[in-house]
Parts: sequence; C-alpha cells; structure tokens
Amino acid sequence: MHQPGATALAERIAERRRGGDDPRALVGEMRRSVLLVPVADGGLWSVRAGGVRWICGFTDETALARFALRHGPGDRAMDYAALLGARIVDEIVPSLGEPAGLAVDIATEDGSMFFPPVVGIVPDTVAVDARPAGTRPADGRSTAEGPGHER
Repeated sequence: MHQPGATALAERIAERRRGGDDPRALVGEMRRSVLLVPVADGGLWSVRAGGVRWICGFTDETALARFALRHGPGDRAMDYAALLGARIVDEIVPSLGEPAGLAVDIATEDGSMFFPPVVGIVPDTVAVDARPAGTRPADGRSTAEGPGHER
C-alpha cells in the first residue's frame, strides 16, 4: 500500500540527515504525510526514552516491515493505523498527558527522524520548551497570547 507523501517525507529526512534542507519544511512534510503506526494492545505502539514517550510511525510498509521483523508479534501480521502526521502531533500527543513526540522510521538505518515535543512541532500547551503565558523571554518580548498580543 503506497502512502501519499510518504516517499516525499523519507526523501526530506534523508536530505536533512545529510545536513541540507530547511527543518521547517521537514516538519511541514511530516504533518502532510500519512504514517503507518503499529497498533498493540488496543493502543498505538510507543517507546519511552530520555523522559519522552515516542509514538512510532513509518513512511511505508517496507519501513514498517523492518520494524516488525524485530518487534512484531512473531508469526502474525502487525496491525497498524494509517494516520496523518498532523493528527499524531496535534491530537494524539496532547492526549497522552506526558511529554511525547513522533519517531519516524526507527528501524531504517540512517533513515530515522525524531520530532520531539517542542514548540513548532507539537501544540505549545504540551511542548516541553514552551514558556507559561505572560512570561518574558530574555529579550523582553511578551509571549502572552490573545487579541493585541504578538507571538
């Protein structure tokens, strides 16, 4: 099953890992891509590392199969959900109640990419680097949101 945008995301990841490409373009591509997320025990497959819960997503069935060979249920096919990257980081991550991000193609040597729980990737309300509303960064600008306030 070919996933629209998956190849483009894998290509952007490869370009970023070589030191090129704009990180914002990579995040945009992730948000537009449909990712395959393994399902286990009624939930999405995730791992905890470095104090973060990482939802594991894959750009295509080949990348998912590499993962399944190491972590799958043995002789059974691995169930998965096809989810838009934006849905993962905008809806699922905030619902987890802990720092969480997205790990893409983690079983692909030199092809994985992590999207951590930081401003610009996940909603500010769950980003670990977000400042509380009304506080001021070192340059003195207000970070309060609302009418008449710049962000």
